[in-house]
Amino acid sequence: MKKILLILFLLIVGCYLLDDNAKSTVFLTQDGTKVGNIVFKDTAQGLMVRVHLKNLPKGEHGFHIHENPSCEAAADEKGVMQPALKAGGHYDPDKTKQHLGPEGSGHKGDLPLLMVSENGDVQIEFYTPRLTVKEVRDRSIVVHEKGDNYEDTPMPLGGGGKRIACGVIK
Repeated sequence: MKKILLILFLLIVGCYLLDDNAKSTVFLTQDGTKVGNIVFKDTAQGLMVRVHLKNLPKGEHGFHIHENPSCEAAADEKGVMQPALKAGGHYDPDKTKQHLGPEGSGHKGDLPLLMVSENGDVQIEFYTPRLTVKEVRDRSIVVHEKGDNYEDTPMPLGGGGKRIACGVIK
């Protein structure tokens, strides 16, 4: 009986360790409306990110992995409540403090721009070789109100502005 329990335990733990997928349901920060899902999968080309979002403002939007697994609002340095501020900053485990885009050697959380269509939808799949499921799990994914120039000038963090949608990656 002990051998059977041990084998069962090892199978369960093994399946958990082999899980190479993560997922996030994304919600609007303003009212909590679900806008879609994002799936993350480890592949030979790097982390595959499959985005299916709807009901977003059309145009370019900054898109990043953020440090913390929270989408709650918090007060900024001026004491003003900001949506999803508890998500923290862009994921930057190497402490580069540089916003250089998805191909650069700065924040690992920098992802390609989201290009939202006229009808508010975006469906895209891309690969980012600098990340793994293990790194993004238990963090957050954030959509910003504006585009991102992947520089810190003229605006910090590419000028993406407020956080308009957020999801915790599990």
